[in-house]
Amino acid sequence: MHIDTFDYIIVGAGSAGCVLANRLTASGEFRVLLLEAGPEDRHPWIPFPLSYGKLINTPAVNWCFQSEPEAGTGNRPIPVPRGRVLGGSSSINGLVYVRGQPLDFDTWAQLGNRGWSYDDVLPLFRRIENYEHRTDEWRAAGGPVHVSEAVDESPLYDALFSAGESVGLSRNPDYNGARQEGLCKAQTNIRRGRRMSAAYCYLRPARSRPNLSVRTGALVHRVRLDGKRAAGVECYLEGRLQTLRARREVVLSAGAINSPQILELSGIGDPRVLARHGIEVRHPLPGVGENFSDHIAPRMAWRIRRRGIGYNERGRGLALLWQVVRYLVSRRGILNMPSAPVVGFVRTRPELETPDVQFHFSPWSFSSPKVRKFDRDPGLTCTVYQLRPLSRGSVHLRSPDPRDAPEIRFNFLAEPTDCRATVDGMRFARRIVEAAPMQGLAGAELRPGATVQTDDELLDYARRRAETGYHPAGTCAMGPDSMAVVDARLAVHGIESLRVVDASIMPALTSGNINAPTMMIGEKGAELILGEA
Repeated sequence: MHIDTFDYIIVGAGSAGCVLANRLTASGEFRVLLLEAGPEDRHPWIPFPLSYGKLINTPAVNWCFQSEPEAGTGNRPIPVPRGRVLGGSSSINGLVYVRGQPLDFDTWAQLGNRGWSYDDVLPLFRRIENYEHRTDEWRAAGGPVHVSEAVDESPLYDALFSAGESVGLSRNPDYNGARQEGLCKAQTNIRRGRRMSAAYCYLRPARSRPNLSVRTGALVHRVRLDGKRAAGVECYLEGRLQTLRARREVVLSAGAINSPQILELSGIGDPRVLARHGIEVRHPLPGVGENFSDHIAPRMAWRIRRRGIGYNERGRGLALLWQVVRYLVSRRGILNMPSAPVVGFVRTRPELETPDVQFHFSPWSFSSPKVRKFDRDPGLTCTVYQLRPLSRGSVHLRSPDPRDAPEIRFNFLAEPTDCRATVDGMRFARRIVEAAPMQGLAGAELRPGATVQTDDELLDYARRRAETGYHPAGTCAMGPDSMAVVDARLAVHGIESLRVVDASIMPALTSGNINAPTMMIGEKGAELILGEA
């Protein structure tokens, strides 16, 4: 069994892991190993923003997990795509850049996580960004991740903005600034037509440093413990099982699905779960794999009456060839698109203090979200999701074999508040699309369809057809309580020299897409680690 030693071992080269690798090696003082189960980020589709539609089902760079069938969602497995490549999900995602609301982080702090309020994390968000439009008390330039508005223009978007205003939802020039509420052009981490993944922005500049080692194709089996201290990891690498030692710390950044799996394989977790798989309990921690949260996302669709303003007909045949030429010449068109060029944040009830539902408006429609093949006729899709779901699921081992995907249970729509917000969000989306400014453009509602009208019918549609927002979080939750897995320093309760730094530490899901908050967690984790070093 081969043994090598580093100061820090980071497990997982996703959005947080790439940030850590960059920041921990910047001084040259520490020797750092970054382990990634997937390959280098050389897949030819990765640089193109549109690639999310292709890579969302591509096993070469994607774990392609599926949830367990559950009664609350029609007893069907739901796809759970997760990046299995350098950059993690930032290499395959839809590139909509959302920080979340100040309320999200103030809630984390109120739960006992000092140092995680909005005032605490705002400087970290500013550190990440190179925002091209302006700098002010909320936004900054000069960071590693370029952030800009979606460049695509269309009469369809103009009509949506006018329709939003007609139903009381004004246009917001910066939903990551002073307030989130409103209809907005999406902010994206795209620059000159290229995906700005965490691997490209953080890891690539650090790889020339002699104190950073990056190893791909490294499936971590478990964390090695010396008593109650993490001493390293065992991983399958280069055709054999290897032991890699950490002088200072092991940091799990494998994401909300894989980080709890690795902890349980290491004997850290709920003793009842470990006993089912014959794993010795090294440290009881019942919250591992619990508190799982994601955004359930019913997708609504309408026919568009006017040809030439959507991408269904422009994304097929010879028209697609022209889009390729357009992209090569101007870096515009469908290949430079995020998953949604227009987003919205709404309060579905006037008594709410902040938005509780997000919309993604996309100028196309699919016959099936699994196939991602455009409908033949022009269409508009609106993805609707509740921002702060109360329902909680779990992620636990399927077997003691690290190659087996864990059991993922969403428990979607288990709480009445989630059901109400989902239905109210779908009704609000209809109000926008049916408003007067859209009347010359929007045609028949394709999904769920005009016959679906009552609350029960809309909720049934969500249960039977909704996918996820691809924002899994919370399975190694941060907090001081008995079900927390890490403390506010992101250190695993009761284990020395072991931290978790990824979206799994979120005690509650942030209000929107989670790539930006996950990079912020990476920045915060690096700050904490270096502060204690």
